[in-house]
Amino acid sequence: MKPPEKQPVEKTEDIAVALFGELFMADQLARNRISKVLPKGMELSHFGVLNHLARVNDERTPAQLARAFHVTRGAMTNTLTRLEWAGHIHIRPDWDDARRKFVAISPAGRAARDAAVQAVAPLIGEVVQALGADRVRAVLPVLREMRTRLEGE
Repeated sequence: MKPPEKQPVEKTEDIAVALFGELFMADQLARNRISKVLPKGMELSHFGVLNHLARVNDERTPAQLARAFHVTRGAMTNTLTRLEWAGHIHIRPDWDDARRKFVAISPAGRAARDAAVQAVAPLIGEVVQALGADRVRAVLPVLREMRTRLEGE
């Protein structure tokens, strides 16, 4: 009888490269599929900001939003300008500090966000159903910890 073959030991770097390769590809594919089902004229960045404002249910400054999404202030200003033009957010000055502004979701923005959630939910629900809710639930703590570790760097 032949002795069992030894499995090669994977290096931590190889595991990391494989993990991040899968994450990057999954991110790209998810963004592409979700972008296709968003309501006409809505971009993924718009949905992200509207969803964030709807969840926190409070005003945020453009700088706070830029930090939350890990983008430059310029990029966030561009997104906010488009959202304001569409009537999805209200931007008001800070009455105590004229240099600062506050952003809030408008009723039209909440409706647009809800329509986007309705469009996206079946798509992402299919993925969870195909993988199995228990498996997805099991991987969430690992992904959350990865995110928090990466945010801390």
